Formats: sequence, structure tokens, C-alpha cells
Amino acid sequence: MKTQILRFSPLQSAKVMAVLSFMMLIPPLALFALAALLVRRDAGVVIMVVLLPFLYLVLGFVLTLIGAWVYNLVAARIGGFEFGAVDTGRHDIDVH
Repeated sequence: MKTQILRFSPLQSAKVMAVLSFMMLIPPLALFALAALLVRRDAGVVIMVVLLPFLYLVLGFVLTLIGAWVYNLVAARIGGFEFGAVDTGRHDIDVH
């Protein structure tokens, strides 16, 4: 069965992507910060470690919001992403 995604909710998509981006940035940034602090003790490193995740969160939100809006415009004219799907008959999957 072929299915198309005709529309994304721009605001919900942006919120989800911003949080995911923020969460994925924390571990490598913590390792980088630790390494940087061991090499040289500088207030700039601490400022970067605090500000960079929030900048990444804001940029991820804004760019995903714009991307979902543009996708909706394009999908309305030429169709959305198409993918194959099959009903497995399992409706007992807990997503939490």
C-alpha cells in the first residue's frame, strides 16, 4: 500500500525537531567542554557550552518551521513523500 504525507504540522514538527536537536547536542558538547577545560581554563568555553545548545534549539525550531511550511506548499501542488506501508494487524504497541 502506497501512502503519501500531504501535510506536516509546522509548529509541532518544529517543536519536536528543536527538542531532539537540543538533546542530541548535549553529550558531544559535554565531552568537548570537558576536553577544552582540561586543555585551557577559559570563560569563553563555559559561555559556549551554555549558549550553543540554546542557539541550536532556536535555529532548529525556526528552520524546521520554515521547512515544514515549504513542504506543505510543495506537497499541495505535486504530492508529498511517498512510502510503502503494510498493516501488520498489531494495534497493541505502546509508544510510551
